[in-house]
Amino acid sequence: MSDLLFDKWDLSEVEVSDLGLVKYICLDGNDVPHTSGRHVKRQFAKSKVSIVERLMNKIMKSKKNAGKKNKSYAIVKEALEIINEKTNKNPVQILVTAIENTAPREETTRIKYGGIGYQVAVDISPQRRVDLSLGFITRGTFRSAFKNRKSAGACLADELLLASNEDSRSFALQKKEEKERVAKAAH
Repeated sequence: MSDLLFDKWDLSEVEVSDLGLVKYICLDGNDVPHTSGRHVKRQFAKSKVSIVERLMNKIMKSKKNAGKKNKSYAIVKEALEIINEKTNKNPVQILVTAIENTAPREETTRIKYGGIGYQVAVDISPQRRVDLSLGFITRGTFRSAFKNRKSAGACLADELLLASNEDSRSFALQKKEEKERVAKAAH
């Protein structure tokens, strides 16, 4: 197994700065990120799946791309190449930074007490933080790609760059801030 993703980018130089997410953002080297679902049966095993493959799997969950791994592979590969051209940095580092920036720290849950429902703020587990972040990024990508001349790969690259720079135009960052604002109001 090589440590180069798509035979281009070195995963050993990518660092996760959010200490809470270190165990849950997997950067194991595969030239082609495809595990064929071998981690599906075990609980918490998705933290052993490459973060790039998890992004591909989230893209595959949309209605238009449902079950089309090759299409999601092409979208992610195109996005990483665009990021590399624009920034001359490792695009996987940009992806990891975007995930760290868009992963919410708390959300609300509904608790019934005495027949009345209350919204209570709770901390989010690291696994769910990564899942929510990937979901926000893919939703923002498809929202911007809808009725747009840009390809989905270009829209994904734009969303990742905006999120990694903590730009307020990022859909994923807006969703994170909205979720944390609702949780803060429920304290």
